[in-house]
Amino acid sequence: MKLTQRPSEEQVSDRRVQKTRKLLHEAMMALLHEKRYDDIAVKEILDRANVGRSTFYTHFRDKDDLLVSGMLDMLRSMRTARMPPSTSGAEQLVWFSLPIFEHIDRERRAGRLWIGSRGRAILHEHLRKVLVELISRHIKSGVPSRRNTRVQIPADLLVQHVASTFVLVLNWWVERRGTLTPTQVDALFRALILPSLAAN
Repeated sequence: MKLTQRPSEEQVSDRRVQKTRKLLHEAMMALLHEKRYDDIAVKEILDRANVGRSTFYTHFRDKDDLLVSGMLDMLRSMRTARMPPSTSGAEQLVWFSLPIFEHIDRERRAGRLWIGSRGRAILHEHLRKVLVELISRHIKSGVPSRRNTRVQIPADLLVQHVASTFVLVLNWWVERRGTLTPTQVDALFRALILPSLAAN
């Protein structure tokens, strides 16, 4: 008879942590579909997720930290689903743009964006920071340096430029109430950013 190997205490703990984080992320997203971000209290998230306050603060500093964590998880899953491992060059740095535009378009069409202008500014600033973190991991290997160009853009400046330009275009698109399709606005973002990547 073959014995089934029992999971270690560490594996069980990891699963519990993942489950708790998942419940909290789902609670935050559900509340975002119901009310403005500014109006969401940590207690509401805890009640929705059925998670204790001490457990919440073991994993997150505040609701902003929870939001950023959820964004990172969402982008990682988008990257796995949308970008083949062989993708290289500038595409490694801007792979996120179309999936995010498509995600926001779906949420808006379903009537699930209740964040308001102030809440949107907070969310987009968090998104910019998350993109800076993600892009930073790929900037050196993702964009080949061309030594014969006149100006070499410092890597950290290029990262900030890509992330900030994306959020600028996203804000502009949302304020126009999506008169352009995700594909069209993505093309505008790439038209703004790809020349900078190609010149570096």
